[in-house]
Amino acid sequence: MAKAIVIGAGIAGIASAIRLAVKGYQVDVFEANSKPGGKLGEIKMNGFRFDTGPSLFTMPQYIDELFILAGKNPKDYFDYIKLKEVCRYFYEDGLRLTAKSNIELFAQEIEEKTNSKAKEVHRFLEKSATIYEITHQVFLERTLHKLKSYLHWDTLKSIFRFLQIDPFRSQSKANEQFFKDERIAQLFNRYATYNGSDPYQAPATLNVIPHFEYHFGAFLPKNGIYGIVTALVKLAEELGVKFHYNQKAEEILFIDSSKTKIQGIKIYDKIYKAEVVVSNLDIWFTYKNLLKGIDAPKKLLSQERSSSALIFYWGMDGNYSDLGLHNILFAKDYKSEFNAIWKEKTICNDPTVYINITAKHIRGESPNDSENWFVMINVPANNGQNWDLLIKEARANIIKKISRILNRNIEKEIICEQILDPRSIESKTGSYQGSLYGNSSNNRFAAFLRHPNFSKKIDGLYFCGGSVHPGGGIPLALLSAKIIDDNLPS
Repeated sequence: MAKAIVIGAGIAGIASAIRLAVKGYQVDVFEANSKPGGKLGEIKMNGFRFDTGPSLFTMPQYIDELFILAGKNPKDYFDYIKLKEVCRYFYEDGLRLTAKSNIELFAQEIEEKTNSKAKEVHRFLEKSATIYEITHQVFLERTLHKLKSYLHWDTLKSIFRFLQIDPFRSQSKANEQFFKDERIAQLFNRYATYNGSDPYQAPATLNVIPHFEYHFGAFLPKNGIYGIVTALVKLAEELGVKFHYNQKAEEILFIDSSKTKIQGIKIYDKIYKAEVVVSNLDIWFTYKNLLKGIDAPKKLLSQERSSSALIFYWGMDGNYSDLGLHNILFAKDYKSEFNAIWKEKTICNDPTVYINITAKHIRGESPNDSENWFVMINVPANNGQNWDLLIKEARANIIKKISRILNRNIEKEIICEQILDPRSIESKTGSYQGSLYGNSSNNRFAAFLRHPNFSKKIDGLYFCGGSVHPGGGIPLALLSAKIIDDNLPS
């Protein structure tokens, strides 16, 4: 039986292990941390439970597909609900919007409360659907780095329709033209942050992202986001995959001196042999730490990294009826916020605040009459800033902002707290500079500039996860595993 090794038990690494096992490989997964999940971790403190990373769940069919491939019923392992409410939006001028999953209701509310019309929302989402139709098979579900990908008829059709994906103007410019009310343009500009980018620089092609929420829907796993990890690990183990925790890979080894064929990996003084090695580690660290003596793609690794995050996990003494599962409290000056992140490499005094409260839907996430708040702002990747000072200032500004908008002093209701910042994101998840999505998508050709899911020079070496093609976030990380599956030798 052929052997395969996966370095890292992030969501893409686990998915890769499942796909390899289904193909008949004997699979071992080596994880540096004490438990699986990578960015999809969890924290438990004082009776509260928090998902540490991604909190919005879309495209659940990519999870279901893994169980189906293994001949299992997904519902026996993993279940989720479709949300009737996607997000609540709060503006400094007092405007509040509730984005219903029913597009008609959402568009109607926008028309009733703002200067934009319902038809603007429908026109925008039709454009979003068009971009998805053109791009999903070509840019998301296949490698961009093999000729065979361009020999499909649907690929040729997509190339002929390239201009329809709106690559030559920024997302903000496009949305200013879609929406009369600048607050609604701001609402849809925020989707650039879903892959750590700047709507004032990133191409309007990123307007594909709302299609995932408003066409396919937004969902919530019944056991929280970490429930995805536990379900997939259970499936993997049933397929014979072995997980080795607290085992940090030190080097990827080669059979020959020319380093063209994989031998396996080394941990401490022990060598583990395999015909296939999949790295779920950030591509920057894979080259810098594991591929010793291999020339790194300097231009690719020197590209601008995505933004990072500053997250406060707060156990709150009380219930907040104004808030839902997903909440956005917008900055008054959105452009200044992104200038601070991307040009000044700092945090502005009035950041947009995201609050996720799974206790709104899942019992047992917090003690009675309390809530588990995941409070996040977008921040620059770590370039040596004084994070202790920035965190202290940001915490005070966030508390003031939430208290002002909700008209309630929240600081006295914070029972317990943990903090995740770019430094700890890097140390805990192996993400270079704490960037959440590898390279940013501020370049219009960013899709073509991500590292491929396989090595062009080393036989048997593959790459998955948010730092390589097709990008970051749960759906795209899962697709990176699918692309490896499609490109394994038959």
